[in-house]
Amino acid sequence: MASSAPTIPSSQAAPRRPHSHETKRGIILLFVGLMLSMLLASLSQTVLSAALPTMVGELNGVTEMLWVMTAYILASTIMMPIYGKLGDLIGRKGLLIGAILAFMAGSVIGGLSGDMGMLIVGRVVQGLGGGGLIILSQAIIADVIPARERGKYMGIMGAVFAVSSVAGPLLGGWFTEGIGWRWTFWINLPLGALALVAAFAFLHIPRYNQEKPRIDYWGMALLAAATTCLILAASWGGNDFAWDSPTIVGLIAGTVIAAIVFVLVERRTAEPIIPLRLFKQRNFNLTTIAGLLTGVAMFGAIGYLPTYLQMTFGLDATTAGLLMIPMMGALLLTSVVTGFLASKYGRYKWMPISGSLVVAAGLTLLSTMTPQTPLWVYCCYLAVMGMGLGMSMQILVLIVQNTFHITMVGTATAANNYFRQIGASLGSAIVGSLFATRLTELLAKQLPAGGGQAGGIDSLTPGAVLDLPAGIRHIIDQAYNDALTPLFLYMMPLLLIACLLLCFLKEKALATTIERDAVPESIGEGNLLVTGGK
Repeated sequence: MASSAPTIPSSQAAPRRPHSHETKRGIILLFVGLMLSMLLASLSQTVLSAALPTMVGELNGVTEMLWVMTAYILASTIMMPIYGKLGDLIGRKGLLIGAILAFMAGSVIGGLSGDMGMLIVGRVVQGLGGGGLIILSQAIIADVIPARERGKYMGIMGAVFAVSSVAGPLLGGWFTEGIGWRWTFWINLPLGALALVAAFAFLHIPRYNQEKPRIDYWGMALLAAATTCLILAASWGGNDFAWDSPTIVGLIAGTVIAAIVFVLVERRTAEPIIPLRLFKQRNFNLTTIAGLLTGVAMFGAIGYLPTYLQMTFGLDATTAGLLMIPMMGALLLTSVVTGFLASKYGRYKWMPISGSLVVAAGLTLLSTMTPQTPLWVYCCYLAVMGMGLGMSMQILVLIVQNTFHITMVGTATAANNYFRQIGASLGSAIVGSLFATRLTELLAKQLPAGGGQAGGIDSLTPGAVLDLPAGIRHIIDQAYNDALTPLFLYMMPLLLIACLLLCFLKEKALATTIERDAVPESIGEGNLLVTGGK
């Protein structure tokens, strides 16, 4: 009988080589790669803002301006829960690489656009990838960093949005006045290549669910249908169609029907894309509603400020971008500081509450703007709004992640961001629709026939306005101001409601460990908390 091989005592066994995400250097490299991915997504929402007036003017599509923004937000919103759920089921590395490639493909389409239709298609394809860049990056950080330490990382991630809020308009303005607005798309290709290299080289995250994934195809389709109907109704209502027209009524009915069927399907699906048990957690509900309301105000306000500055104050695109710096600086500072404070002291409830109040104050101040307001005053108003956003955005995501087990962190993060993006979509669509409608009415009423130039209102660009006679230019400046600034005040109560809701948050201890074991059966019954306080 052959003798068995001697057993090596565990004390003499060779030590296991740590994975890249288990070393400080590996985490830093991984984090840099995720920052690049988030920079791609966040830049896409800001880089076009300064170039937008020239872009749509050259393509003869001023009345379709809101779709350049809304198309991206709509596509990315639909994809967020899909990326979140699939990441929990099949792992996040392949999905992140696919999202980066899709985003780059959309950038190529946008860069080659010869008309508004092709431009909007490019933005849709960008959104199909962009929806995964933010969600997967946030979920991957939750895979490797405990919640107590994650605050400082989330704070720095929030700073990416601050940087892009200024770098985007600056780049957009520089490209528009120099080599051309199409470079607002081409710039994504080298950034995307760097993000791909980082994903291939440094992303080695364990997959928690080893079973064959069961994909919720019906849930995905119904969610896409409900989201699309909702955003189309918000975009077209009162603008392209009357609110009581068959088209808008049909879209609203489609939203309600698709949402009801979606809930019924999710109750019976083995792996629902948005599990209904998420809504058993009070903190998830409160942060989700507050995030939605903040998204309405944030994207509704920020999306059209560079256009407002160019058309009302006669600024060039680069200067309009530079004037976003106060908001960037304030958002960056408060995002990083609150992240570090949350990690150090473990107290965080006061942050989003205070942030909501500060954003409300910023919106109120912006509503008082006139063409005669000094630009330094405008910069102060923007800084106030940036402070509030920096205090709340990333902390709300951290609260959600701290509420659920690691095997559900991607789904929970994606669901929370989905509803925030619904708010962003509604904010961009509703504000854009109201802005365009009010602007068209004011210009049609006050301008001479043809808008004072060949091509009429649809072909107005900042450069064309500067060449008009002083009297006509004054009418256009005042019309842009009167069309946009009252909308800021209309959004202010949303932040007060968010503040009130966040007062009912339960401040749970931030988890100090990551439970990597298989998810216990109790998770399926709603006991979704991670281990905290160890």
